[in-house]
Amino acid sequence: MKSARQIALNLLVKMDSEGAYSNIILDNVLTSQNAGVRDRAFVTALFYGVLERKMTLDYLIRYYSLIEFDKISVAVVQILRMGFYQLLFMDSVPESAAVNESVALADTPALSGARGFVNAILRSFIRDGKKIDYKELEGEARLSIEYSCPKWLIKKWNRELGEQKTLAMLKSSFGRPPIYARVNTYKYSVDDVISQLAKEKITAVKNTLLDGCIELANTRGIEASAAYRKGMFHIQDISSQICCKIISPIFNETIVDMCCAPGGKTFTCAQMMACRGEIYGYDLYDGKVSLIESGAKRLGLDIITAAVNDATSPNPDIPKADRVICDVPCSGLGVIRRKPEIKYKPMKSLELLPQTQYKIITNAASYVKTGGTLIYSTCTVSKNENDDVVEKFLAEHDEFVPVVIPVNIKNVSHDYKRTMLPCDTGGDGFFTATLRKIK
Repeated sequence: MKSARQIALNLLVKMDSEGAYSNIILDNVLTSQNAGVRDRAFVTALFYGVLERKMTLDYLIRYYSLIEFDKISVAVVQILRMGFYQLLFMDSVPESAAVNESVALADTPALSGARGFVNAILRSFIRDGKKIDYKELEGEARLSIEYSCPKWLIKKWNRELGEQKTLAMLKSSFGRPPIYARVNTYKYSVDDVISQLAKEKITAVKNTLLDGCIELANTRGIEASAAYRKGMFHIQDISSQICCKIISPIFNETIVDMCCAPGGKTFTCAQMMACRGEIYGYDLYDGKVSLIESGAKRLGLDIITAAVNDATSPNPDIPKADRVICDVPCSGLGVIRRKPEIKYKPMKSLELLPQTQYKIITNAASYVKTGGTLIYSTCTVSKNENDDVVEKFLAEHDEFVPVVIPVNIKNVSHDYKRTMLPCDTGGDGFFTATLRKIK
């Protein structure tokens, strides 16, 4: 088997060349390599750490390299990023190991001459006391390098959130986030699930903000656990679970979930309804619909019907509903700590999203019964995808009005529009808006 550092290097080169989702390629490679527990942990920490700190690490490469950054090969750039990351942020790795193992990675015929180059740069950094010289950088430019976040995004958040919350967002973007699950309260108690998980050496503790929510640790192989196979819980971030409390479904209602996959909100709503009523969950792709169906079957939730549907286009087969959930595709700026590559997307790649989001909310509105509720949500922190879309919709649809659904959760605002940040609940960045159809 390849060394842990070689696996991490290959992953980073693959990310750079293919632009894949970090969590997907990491899981695929670790599974195919049959890596042990220790190697998996090291590869994961190094891989995500380099992605999270890429701009900081590149700043150091530029500072110490006599060769222009763009003329350094992709593999050598990744080796240097890994070396700098180990020296700066992995206290368990001795300096000698960080340098020597990086040099060893560069010692291949394809990287002729890179060995001495890597050695010289990393040792120069050590001689300088492993300190980052930010020179004349101030304000947003300094934050951009220190927190490895594009200046355009920092400017955007400063404008929309204020400097204090922006700094909190930046700080929350490092390190692996908590893993939350929703207990299948239709069939099991929280204590029973925690007890069963403990028998399988998976740690679970009750969340203090939200009933039915647990936080997990030691989750390797969790999908093979007896608790999972019995349908005792499903993985769902706490912000998404709070969204379900805002949706607030009740017995015998009809619920439509327009962009359902992977099904977390649909499953939780079914449990809140004690499987009395009807839920229709839709997604654009067959494979994702299959995931919804298999998840509902595992959890024993028989009121869910899943089908393929394009959320931007009218579908006469979709029934009128008491509550329509409209969790639209978005930039994902609320889940940067799970997928750090998201923050490096160019600003222009996000510009067309509000058009699609507006199409979906407008189409979703046609399925709401008079007196029913439309719930718009995203996992992003972006005014033009959240507030602006909802406000435009309200301005052009006078049959809908804002409605506040009380949730009484600490740090979650009492408003029809709610922006939740990681510093508020410990969950992903998330947005919800609730609208009532009055005519």
